[in-house]
Amino acid sequence: MRAAGAGLAALTALTALGLSACAGGPSLENRSAITASPGDSHDLAIGSAGFTESELLAQMYAALLQHAGYRTHVLTVGNRELYEPALEAGQIDVVPEYAATFADWLNAKNKGSEAAPVASPDLGTTMAALRHLTGPRGLTVLPAGRAVDQNAFAVSAAYARTHHLKTLGDLGRAKLPVRLAAGDECVQRPFCAPGLKKKYGINITAIDPKGVGTTPAKQAVQNGQDQMVLTTGTDATLDQFGLVLLADDKKLQNADYVVPVVNRARVGSARAAAALNQLNKVLTTADLARLNEEVDSWRRLPADVARNYLRAKGLLPRG
Repeated sequence: MRAAGAGLAALTALTALGLSACAGGPSLENRSAITASPGDSHDLAIGSAGFTESELLAQMYAALLQHAGYRTHVLTVGNRELYEPALEAGQIDVVPEYAATFADWLNAKNKGSEAAPVASPDLGTTMAALRHLTGPRGLTVLPAGRAVDQNAFAVSAAYARTHHLKTLGDLGRAKLPVRLAAGDECVQRPFCAPGLKKKYGINITAIDPKGVGTTPAKQAVQNGQDQMVLTTGTDATLDQFGLVLLADDKKLQNADYVVPVVNRARVGSARAAAALNQLNKVLTTADLARLNEEVDSWRRLPADVARNYLRAKGLLPRG
């Protein structure tokens, strides 16, 4: 759910800031910002990347922080290239992230797109790398919980049957031209188009910029406009579109644990961390898939689904 009124104005300013930061290249904070004491601002902007799961997590963060005494609002921003510079600048205070993906994205931002991955299937290794990368940017990564998600790729069941596809390796060996429905950032991300080409030899002919796992993206594969869609491992609606996942048989994707990332100078307090860390005790991968389904299939509002879940788990008062 997009913020209204002042939230929309903030989003406009945020988008301009993000585009400016992207155009100018990576920008680390100055030393005073890096060494600043953890802040505890009362009014917090929670960022969402715009797809269902990110929106749900942002709404849960907002509700938990609000219950802890903060004023919160959720800003929906299209992609990491926009919201990460805004997070550094304090235009956004908290975002839900995915540990392995964010670590490798920041490393590539520092060293270029050809940088060797720093993330690992091992959570400890990935978190150490991520904290090393976020610290100089004035960001703090809170502990990971039990919930894991990762990129996944789906094709129509009919397409899979026709070409005898069960894995991404099968698709690479088939040498079929593949138009991929995904976010526009997929062109550069190592675990999207470049990784599919390099690791699997998949012939990606074009990126159709319909977003990650969105309804239009899945419909484009359903109707044959595109051959494959980038979605997530917790997408609960693939059956409705006649789609099936292709197994990542060569392990292109690292397991991505959900982690909150905060602007340290704005929301680095123990109070805020304690509020957000409550979710780690209860939220599982299966929970995420079910919550996604409630929004995508049952057409419930992410804010309502998020609050109902937190109430059911005893993290918010009922009523």
